[in-house]
Amino acid sequence: MEQLPHCDTLLLEKKGPALHVRINRPEVRNAMSLEMVAELSTVFSLVENDAAIRAVVLRGAGGHFCAGGDIKDMAGARGQQAGEGRDDPFYRLNRAFGQMIQQVNESSKVVIAVVEGAVMGGGFGLACVSDVAIAGPTARLAMPETTLGVIPAQIAPFVVERIGLTQARRLALLGLQVDGNQARQLGIVHECAESEERIDELLEAALERIRHCAPGATAETKALLHRVGHEPMHTLLDEAAEAFATAVRGKEGQEGTLAFMQKRKPAWAEDSH
Repeated sequence: MEQLPHCDTLLLEKKGPALHVRINRPEVRNAMSLEMVAELSTVFSLVENDAAIRAVVLRGAGGHFCAGGDIKDMAGARGQQAGEGRDDPFYRLNRAFGQMIQQVNESSKVVIAVVEGAVMGGGFGLACVSDVAIAGPTARLAMPETTLGVIPAQIAPFVVERIGLTQARRLALLGLQVDGNQARQLGIVHECAESEERIDELLEAALERIRHCAPGATAETKALLHRVGHEPMHTLLDEAAEAFATAVRGKEGQEGTLAFMQKRKPAWAEDSH
């Protein structure tokens, strides 16, 4: 990605092998509009084809991560002529978000979410499809949809995958709000920072670990993890063994083995700063 795309709802900054994506609608606590959904989808499509980018950091501007769906888009959909089934404007609005969050979930890059302030609805969903999630001291996470008379249609499956059916039921059916420490106990986030400085330290530590991991092997591993539970184990293990053999004989496998024997950093760790 030689030139970052222009975005109206996102601020983009490339730092070494990481693309930092800051959700930038602070006046509405970074509520997710259709425009933001489209821009996030574009960014992740571009990143997928850029070998130089190994991680994407998602964060919000103005002290909030994302407060959920944009009320203006909901009002706009309500004002459109009602259709049936998939012709309903509310279907198209909701499904567009689901397609984007699935794209983030399946990205071959390591996705890091730094969540602060409001982490609601769609923002909660984004946190649940990250590979690494860091909560700040102000983070408040919730699935408030049932309290608004609607359902968490697109995020619920990802929440179940993240924390299991039992805990997802409790959060979704009661519309509960949890803080960073509670979110860590539930497995929504991995770290809970007590200060802004600590957030930055934890983020840099995660990015440093990513630099030490081979990008190709990381992408293959992430794809393998996503397959667990969705196909027969013997088939999965057969194909995983084939992928392992290919990796060992490949460029990264040879370099990693040689670097280990020579007691030096592998090329991907040396060249990424």
